[in-house]
Amino acid sequence: MLVDGDYDEKLRDVAIISPDDNMEGTENIRADDFEAMKAHHMPELPGLEQEAETIHTWDIEDWTKLPRRTHGPLFQCGGHPWRVLFFPSGNNANESVSFYLEQGFGEDKPPEDWYACVQFMLVLWNPHDPTIYVQHVASHRFTQEEGDWGFTRFSEKTKIFHTNQFEGKERPLVENGAAKMTAYVRVMKDPTGVLWHNFVNYDSKRETGLVGLKNQGATCYLNSLLQSLYFTTAFRKAIYQIPTENEDDRTTSAYALQKLFYKLQADSSAVSTQELTQSFGWDSRQIFEQQDVQELSRILMDRMEERMKGTEAERALPEMFVGQMKTYLKCINVQYESSRLEDFWDLQLNVQGCKTLDDSFKAYIAVETLEGDNKYAAEGFGLQDAAKGVIFESFPQVLHLQLKRFEYDFQRDTMMKVNDRYEFPEVWDASPYLSETADRSEPYIYHLHGVLVHSGDLNAGHYYSFLKPQKNGDFFKFDDDRVTRATKREAMDENFGGDYATNGVNGHTKGGQNPYTRTWSSKRSMSAYMLVYIRESRLDSILLGEEAAKPPSYLPTRIIEERALIERRRREREEAHLYMRVATASMTEFRRHQGFDILPWNSTREEDPAAPALHRLLKTMKLSELTAKMAHEMETDADLLRPWVVVNRQNSTIRPEQPLVFGEMSIEDAFTKFATKTGFRIFMEQATGRDDEGVAKFSPPYPANAAPNSKPVLIFLKYFDVEAQTLHGFDHIYIPQSDKVQDLIPPILQLMGWPEGTKVALYEEIKSDFIDPMKYKTTLAVSEIQDGDIVCFQKALSPEEQAAIQQKSPTAYLGAPAFYDYMLNRCVVHFALRAPLPADIDIPPDQANFELWLSRKDTYEGISMKVAEHLSKLGGIDVDPTHLRFHSVSSQTNKPRAVVKRVGNPLLASILQGSNYGNGYPNAQMTDSLFYEVLEMSLTDYEQRKPIKIAWLSEGITKEDIFDQLMVPKQGTIHDVIPLLQKRASLPDEVIEQIRFYDIHSGKVNRVLKLDHPVLGLNDYSQIYAERIPEDQRDPVKMNENGDVLLDCFHFDKDPGKPYGVPFIFTLRDGEIFKDTKERLSQRTGIKGKQFEKIRFAAINGTGFAAKAVYLEDGMVNPHVSLLLVIKPLLTIHATDDILSEKLDSAGMLGLDHPNKARNLWNRHETLNIR
Repeated sequence: MLVDGDYDEKLRDVAIISPDDNMEGTENIRADDFEAMKAHHMPELPGLEQEAETIHTWDIEDWTKLPRRTHGPLFQCGGHPWRVLFFPSGNNANESVSFYLEQGFGEDKPPEDWYACVQFMLVLWNPHDPTIYVQHVASHRFTQEEGDWGFTRFSEKTKIFHTNQFEGKERPLVENGAAKMTAYVRVMKDPTGVLWHNFVNYDSKRETGLVGLKNQGATCYLNSLLQSLYFTTAFRKAIYQIPTENEDDRTTSAYALQKLFYKLQADSSAVSTQELTQSFGWDSRQIFEQQDVQELSRILMDRMEERMKGTEAERALPEMFVGQMKTYLKCINVQYESSRLEDFWDLQLNVQGCKTLDDSFKAYIAVETLEGDNKYAAEGFGLQDAAKGVIFESFPQVLHLQLKRFEYDFQRDTMMKVNDRYEFPEVWDASPYLSETADRSEPYIYHLHGVLVHSGDLNAGHYYSFLKPQKNGDFFKFDDDRVTRATKREAMDENFGGDYATNGVNGHTKGGQNPYTRTWSSKRSMSAYMLVYIRESRLDSILLGEEAAKPPSYLPTRIIEERALIERRRREREEAHLYMRVATASMTEFRRHQGFDILPWNSTREEDPAAPALHRLLKTMKLSELTAKMAHEMETDADLLRPWVVVNRQNSTIRPEQPLVFGEMSIEDAFTKFATKTGFRIFMEQATGRDDEGVAKFSPPYPANAAPNSKPVLIFLKYFDVEAQTLHGFDHIYIPQSDKVQDLIPPILQLMGWPEGTKVALYEEIKSDFIDPMKYKTTLAVSEIQDGDIVCFQKALSPEEQAAIQQKSPTAYLGAPAFYDYMLNRCVVHFALRAPLPADIDIPPDQANFELWLSRKDTYEGISMKVAEHLSKLGGIDVDPTHLRFHSVSSQTNKPRAVVKRVGNPLLASILQGSNYGNGYPNAQMTDSLFYEVLEMSLTDYEQRKPIKIAWLSEGITKEDIFDQLMVPKQGTIHDVIPLLQKRASLPDEVIEQIRFYDIHSGKVNRVLKLDHPVLGLNDYSQIYAERIPEDQRDPVKMNENGDVLLDCFHFDKDPGKPYGVPFIFTLRDGEIFKDTKERLSQRTGIKGKQFEKIRFAAINGTGFAAKAVYLEDGMVNPHVSLLLVIKPLLTIHATDDILSEKLDSAGMLGLDHPNKARNLWNRHETLNIR
């Protein structure tokens, strides 16, 4: 039955019924004139074919005596039984009467998959005056679940029972309890299977054999593009050929795309694109913002093409998607042509002002004539009339056409969607747009493969696509997670845009509601924005069969494994309440450990091999079962293991406390009774052997009547090896608390194999920052030694032994307390080489950058010694610590930031934190890295010199060799730089005699530096360039005679107020035409070929924001610019030959306008990117 509701874009094909405004009868049409009624009130629906039609009239009598729910007689239409369902007193609407059309299967339910698409009209009329009637029209998909549909408020009772309710009529509609109800039933054909479908429980895979893609928020545009590429089967095959067997699905877009394509083939429900967008590096901003489809397509193609290099699919994408166009300028009256070939991956076509696809292509290749004042200066022919335009040399096998549905509206000063009608054919001939020289060995006939549609306007909309997967197959509609069959009319005609068709009633336009803005318009809100055509001769090679586009064999296996892992994790989450985590360790881990406490209990095996093993165990497992499990893993007998519970002490250490002797106790009960809340940790003690009776030996016998302080305690021993500079777990021993500390020494000597009489120093590790020397004469009880305590021992060194060790390793720690302090304050510092090493230090390049463990308490001098010691080992030659200099590292650029000052011998902690740490601002330097350099002199001598950085230009301005750290005495001049530069750059004497230095400021030449210019007068932040003076600038006298002057030149990108790159000095010749000037500029700069052709030259007069650029012409039209003219025909270029000297004022400069490829992309986050 009818339920009014809000418009749902997903249900836009379901008829939403409301009372018709024109439901009353008119004098012109009588209800008993069935054909007239049908033609006027129920015209045929455009685009739909009818299967059958029936008109049935029911005589209703004794209205007031009819039961609450009444059925009319059965009648047939389209092979289905029907009847009218009538509620004389209304159906939950007491003020109205209710009529519905109902399937007539009665008590026998219709078949499970039964349905009928019906347009129907119910007319209630007076049999004595057929001009009095009420009618309503509806369309509905009748199913087993929705077997009736109609009008709960068909008409108010007062309207049909009272007189004078119809204009000019004094009798009621229902007269003497009688009326007639005529049902007009028209069963429609349903070629797509989804006509007026409500899509409840719709299964795309079952209905179409295909699945859709889930929308993450605003990724419908991505889904449309991906489905289009997926059904370009040759593209799918090329993606499968990318080798990704050993790659992580979260870091590579190629593998994620392979997985997505495979799931579209194999899954039975809609596939998520989340893994793919994560591999792109997208965050929620990209997920919930609709991006430009053309930009996304190009970036995706670029990334995939990069991944295909060196594989069997290396040329697959260019051969599939790349065409070629020619931009030309051809003289009309003489034989002269200038042209340039360019590749294209897709084409942008105008919609505004064009009615068809052919109109757009005609506009694209339209020829512009240069004549009159705009004549072209052809080399050797003077000013000539010329034709300028674009023509195609070839079209790709798969042609992507981007329709410019969004244009800037100058009147509204905003972007607007172009909803004009724009037609495109199913079969299209591209040959009229090819040049005469194009290869026509195969016809350029194209078949429509896909239509990508945008519904809505600029601010709110939705994307979906119509695709034809098979060469001779039907279209399918891909609307995110839903796939349905579609007719050619739905795929093409309904997406031409333009006005809605007339509704058949008085010739009025139907009109439609924008599903996103809820506004009504005569213009369609849905229109094609991208078309995909495939060349007829290549259909078979592009639309391959599924067997030809099989995924790599490892892909299904990996996906099954990943799904199993996800399922296992899901099951673990559901069963988490039945399990608990237990950390176990033994002497094996203790001996591996080099740090504080018994073990790094909070680390994992991946982080530290000494970390405990983590087990997920049932809470009901018994301690004896846990012991047996550990015995199996340790390959020993269960009775040789004894579990100790490990607890957190009040001093923040984690130590074994007591053995767990109740084998039948569950691990959950043991945790509750003995452990601390931080987790259940078990240390497995291993017996030292068995006694004569075969019983495992753990601690020495302890008589029941022994004194309390004679109980043996479990002590863990750590050994500090002074020579190796290591401290690690060694063993454990039992010793009575009544024994003295010195009684620990004999068992230690025995365990170490040291001779009797060896002096041993003992320390108790109370906690990480409290290492206490032990008193030999006191007892363990007085020393408060208990189970789980740690004693560290080392050889006691004589002064001679200490001196010998420091001679060998000056930075060695001689005592365990000092080494503990180092471990407490240690950190990893990454060192990177800032400048080349001196020639006598031979260290492999891959070892020049390294990392060292240092103490935060190390001084500048101590850091120098440790780094020098490391470099000495690598280079096989002693490196003097006084020759080392360090630089902090910028956290933003990863480049050297500032020289580390050694004044006051600062500590490593302050060096790494920097001066502005803690002031509320982010730290400007990295806190774990330093640059280092090995100077050729001591740091003291170095500080008496000024480092000069020179950029040597050896090939015009195209090659730039940087030589920094040219150490010049602070009282020196530029002349003192020359021998240092000559040595570093290996320059011959004849070059040195013709050298010139100049510094730059803000991308422009600041001044030429004279040789007697003091180095202290150089700005530390300006860049200094050195070059061999060009031949035409070496003789000032000759230059003066010729009227030549020196001209400053610089580079800029569109805005002359923002220069960049390497500026240079050029010889300006009076009266020289710019064509000749350009040839000399190419020689001067070393820039040639296509790179030079892209440069636009401008005379710059004025400075700063007042600078004005006057672009220069040389009689040749820049091909890059001429392509611009096709795109922006409002621009004009005068084909003249300028003279540079006439365009400049006295302070003028020459600007080179070309893209700055090295600019800072600080706003890169604003553009679409795929990682």
